[in-house]
Amino acid sequence: MMRIVRGFLVLSFVLLMGACTIFQPRIPYQLGMSESKFLRQNRSAVISQLGDGRKVYRVNTDERFYLLVTFEEGVLTQLEEKELLPVWQQQRMMEENPAAPPRQ
Repeated sequence: MMRIVRGFLVLSFVLLMGACTIFQPRIPYQLGMSESKFLRQNRSAVISQLGDGRKVYRVNTDERFYLLVTFEEGVLTQLEEKELLPVWQQQRMMEENPAAPPRQ
């Protein structure tokens, strides 16, 4: 009888520990991550720059921020968070620097 109770407790403990690993938050990016794993977890990533064995992906995190994620030889080496210019600031910049008149 004690053997059955002990076996049940061990099995319960193993199932509980397995459930804890399933419900851990997924890390969408971390230094040293492979490019293929990053792309599987971040389907909205788009290539921003290419060249010299480097790829830089852009990932929009929300309406105001985005990440530039740099891979060298297929390994994530740099994360850089940037802020988008607010719409009013973009409009002011356009007003201060009017475009050249179209050529004819």
